Amino acid sequence: MAYIRRVYGVPAKRGGRVAWDTSKGTREGVITRATHYVYIRFDGDRHSRAMHPCEDGLRYLGAAE
Repeated sequence: MAYIRRVYGVPAKRGGRVAWDTSKGTREGVITRATHYVYIRFDGDRHSRAMHPCEDGLRYLGAAE
């Protein structure tokens, strides 16, 4: 995760919540792990999905959200 935070400048951390805004709506999920991608298990899904840390529409949710 430190690599992702340093290289892409995003606040990614294991267990952190994210939201992905698409033309079909917004999906929320949890970061489960990272390589050069972040792996996100969206609410209601059984498996994680690899996504680029700077994917269009990907928002890292803070404690206030």
